[in-house]
Amino acid sequence: MTENTWTRWPSREALGRKEVSRPRRLLAWAIRALVFGALLWSALQDGRIHGWVAVAGIGGILVAGALAWAFFQTTLEHRLWSSLTLVVLLLGLAGGAQAAGFGVPAVVLWCGCAITALERLPVAAALPVASVGLAAFAVVNGDGWLSTIATIGGMALAGYALRLDAETRGTAQRLLAQERAARAAEAESAALAERARIAREIHDVLAHSLSAQLVHLEAARLMIERGADREQILERVVAARGMARDGLDETRQALSALRGDLTPLEDFLADLVRAAHGAEVTVGGERRALPAEASQAVRRVAQEALTNTRKHAPGAKVHVRLEYGPHEVTLDIRDSGGSPGELAQVGGGYGLLGMRERAELLGGSLHAGPDDEGFVVTLRVPV
Repeated sequence: MTENTWTRWPSREALGRKEVSRPRRLLAWAIRALVFGALLWSALQDGRIHGWVAVAGIGGILVAGALAWAFFQTTLEHRLWSSLTLVVLLLGLAGGAQAAGFGVPAVVLWCGCAITALERLPVAAALPVASVGLAAFAVVNGDGWLSTIATIGGMALAGYALRLDAETRGTAQRLLAQERAARAAEAESAALAERARIAREIHDVLAHSLSAQLVHLEAARLMIERGADREQILERVVAARGMARDGLDETRQALSALRGDLTPLEDFLADLVRAAHGAEVTVGGERRALPAEASQAVRRVAQEALTNTRKHAPGAKVHVRLEYGPHEVTLDIRDSGGSPGELAQVGGGYGLLGMRERAELLGGSLHAGPDDEGFVVTLRVPV
């Protein structure tokens, strides 16, 4: 059968007691205890009921409690036929109680079955059960017909109100579970993004440092093969050692960046061009602190571009300009060009590609290519 409003069960969250507040649970148990006590009192206070009849009455009340508990469990598991069997047994037990002279317990069972069926069963199954229970109540009720109709209508509304309340609570629980799952997924995504950022920082530092060292060590190898002067070879080895030392400093800077503790960007660029012969740096716009990701992108692009200049245009003049705009920061690195050096093929050639990916992750762009004089690298990062 196609599931629709008539055949749909209340959700398990609605039928269960999970996430129900402690005062509400205590109130529910208090009502059950009050009903159970009232049934026992009515059975024992009737002067006509004594001896084995009273024992049978008490036993019937205990059986009714066990059937009601089983009914709650089967409806929680959405077992329709088991639930209907149990509620029919309860209705039959109420009829037997009425025949045996237990009028009050019979009325309580009939009305309780009607209200509980409206609360916990699919509507198509709840309506017949509620009709039988309320009709039995109407037959034995000694009040006038108008009062009986009002009472029946009130109990039907009470059962439906309990159903709506349970479904609202179940919906709230599902939304809360979805929100918790979304928060957990967001936290996991943030953790993965942070791991990726750390990995990218470490990769960029090592790639730049090792690439620069490789440039000087390869130069030293070529000089040895050509029988160059010892001092020239030693100069390259010392430069490689300096690059290794700089790599350690850059690693410390990367760790400081991950902690949110960065040196001013202008000072970093000044130190960077100071180590490169024939390079100068200018800064335009209103200087201000940049987000850590944007600052790191500028630093890494500057390092990579200067390394490439040493490899592909040794001896070229380099101009580095940092421009602070209202909504973005621009880094422009231009060299005067020159003949490719002997080390132009050293390295993998993936440096600028990695920088372009870093810029795009921040919503910016990186363009690199020749111009009228030499080669230009332009980075734009929104801030």
